[in-house]
Amino acid sequence: MAEFSERELRDAMGSFATGVTIVTTMTDRGPLGMTVNSFASVSLDPPLVLWSPARKSARFPAFEAASHFVVHILSQDQQELADIFSKTGFEAFDDLEYTLGIGDAPLLSGCTTRFECSHAAGYDGGDHLIVVGEVLRISACDKPSLLFYRGKFTGLR
Repeated sequence: MAEFSERELRDAMGSFATGVTIVTTMTDRGPLGMTVNSFASVSLDPPLVLWSPARKSARFPAFEAASHFVVHILSQDQQELADIFSKTGFEAFDDLEYTLGIGDAPLLSGCTTRFECSHAAGYDGGDHLIVVGEVLRISACDKPSLLFYRGKFTGLR
């Protein structure tokens, strides 16, 4: 049995600075997205990345079933977008311009990097699902990335 609370674990994990991403996909109801900081590179050959949606999220079933998705690494000037996608899913696209990428997954502009992926595998991760995607296309620019550290958004200084 763990000798720490869930809050203590969460606070300890918050001492590790992470990038901030929005993952998008297309559903029968339209485009859907969510803010995610559980993102990592897995393999260069084949090109694989992973991210982990929470099972308790109302958006979980759509992402669990998605054949394609896009991971957008947000730039420092996209904190408002991160806030919007952390609270809403379908509604976030109501007044947002986007284009469609591979598998009709929505592409957001202004990001530092985008990884267009096909679903390669899913693994049990406790209260999360570990989603592995094969990277099919990358687009990137030189904008500095938005970071999350100790419960707050920040940037490179």
